[in-house]
This record gives sequence, structure tokens and C-alpha cells, in this order.
Amino acid sequence: MIGQTRLPAPAGILAASAGDRVAPSHNALGWLRACGSLAVLAGFAYLLLLAWVYHHQERLIFRPAPLPATHRFALADVHEVAIPVAGATLSALHLRLPNPRGLIFFLHGNSGNAADWLTSTDFYRAANYDLLLLDYRGYGKSGGRIESEEQLRADVRAAWQAVAPAYAGRRTVIYGRSLGTALAAGLAAEVQPDLTILVSPYCSMRQLMRQHHPLLPSALLRYPLATCADAVRIDGPLLLVHGDRDRLIPIAHSEQLAATVPRARLLRLADAAHADVHEFPAYGSELMRTLQALPTNPSEEDD
Repeated sequence: MIGQTRLPAPAGILAASAGDRVAPSHNALGWLRACGSLAVLAGFAYLLLLAWVYHHQERLIFRPAPLPATHRFALADVHEVAIPVAGATLSALHLRLPNPRGLIFFLHGNSGNAADWLTSTDFYRAANYDLLLLDYRGYGKSGGRIESEEQLRADVRAAWQAVAPAYAGRRTVIYGRSLGTALAAGLAAEVQPDLTILVSPYCSMRQLMRQHHPLLPSALLRYPLATCADAVRIDGPLLLVHGDRDRLIPIAHSEQLAATVPRARLLRLADAAHADVHEFPAYGSELMRTLQALPTNPSEEDD
């Protein structure tokens, strides 16, 4: 009968009774629990990764190549120098010419050792400049290991103080390459050499970290190595050299430095990457021209 027939309710208006609801399947609950467990494990693994990076980042930044104590450097007029520092002795190579115009203090990149970085003295002889090339702790025949940026900078300062007094009245040049550019800029800001040369520099290690490892918080970094912040305090001329195909440290870092430091000049090397800039003729010719343009004696600047 019509009066006894219940009309169907429009869908969505009346909620189903408790007895009519469909319980989630055991499979769905299992998937939810599994996803939650995976998220917890992933978060825990990420925290472990952050802890490892914080405590062991020296392994990521520095790639030293030790040399045996019996190793001998076979380059004419190059003498091995031992420089005592807190808790270690550093090894450096010192090219000494008969009557040099001055000294180039060389801070190399993050890999290898002095034997790799100095394979020929021809350029320095032609420019008539002595060279002091320092191996950081753990590199080459240098003892100890790098433990902090403060320690690293103190070692560089100690090496400078060990050799620079012998060049009073002569020209002093601080040269940094790749990793060494931050150390060179920091030292130059302190001692104000006649010329600073930064080859393949980075504005700061934090910027590099954000570019290459965007998922890692930069607050983890114990080696900020802020090249730009130090370079603005350099009073003398600053030569920047960078390859326009550098993927490790893009040339934008040098462009930022050049825009920040009024006395900076940037040499762009077309088609050069990170490790081969010294192989381009324009590199050697520009360095030679810049070195030769420095007056022989400081008093000549006032003439």
C-alpha cells in the first residue's frame, strides 16, 4: 500500500546507521600502519644522516693525499720547510731564487698534496717570484688532522708568519685556489698583501652547500669559509680567475665577488672548467702581466 511504503531517501541526506557502515578493510589499515612506520624510519635515518654530516664533514670537504716521511721533492731550488703549529708540524715547499721580486704564498685546493700542486717552477722563475706552497694538516707530509676552521686559519697564519718577514721590502702575493680561496681572502684581509689572486673562488661554503646539497640544513656546516665577507676587507688589488664551464663552483660566485669588492677584476676563461683553468694560455699570461705590473719596491707607488 502507498501509505505503508517507505520512499528511498536522497543519497547523502540521511547517514547510514552504525550497522550499515562498511568497516575499513584490514589491508587498508595495514597499509596505513606500514606508511607510518616507514615515515618514522625515514625521519630517524635523516636525523642520523644529519648527525653524521655534522660530526664527520671533514671527510666531505677535505680530500688529503698523505706522503711517506721518506718522500723527497726533486725540484731545483725547492726546499722543504717544517712549520710547527699547535699539536702538529706542517710541511711546505719553498722555492728560493737568487734575487726574487717577492713571494707568492700559495694555498691549494681540497685534494692532493704539494707534490701534485707543484710539478714545475718555470712560471715562478719567469716571473722572478719565490713560492711558499703549504700542505694543510694531513696533506702530504704534514702531521695531524683538520678539526675546525679556526685551527685551519691559525695554521695558515702561522705559515705566513714563518716566511713573510724574510720578504720585507719586496712584493707579497697571496694566492688561493678553490678551497684555498677562502683561506687566502681571510689571510689577505689580515695582512694586506700587495696582490691577492683567487682562482675558482666560492662566495661561501654555505652557498655551495645549498647548491649541491639543498636537503641538508646549512646550520650543520662547521666550515662556513665566507670568502665574500673577508674579500670586502682587502684593500689592495684582487684578481679573480674563473672558468665559465665550472660546474663544481659556478662562475656566479666570482661574479658576486666582483660586484662586492670594488677593486676586484674578473678574468673569465671561456670553455674552462674547474680543474683545468691553469691549462689555458690566458691564465698564465694574465697572471704574469698582473705580477709584472706591481712596482718593484713599495716606495714606487708614491712616485
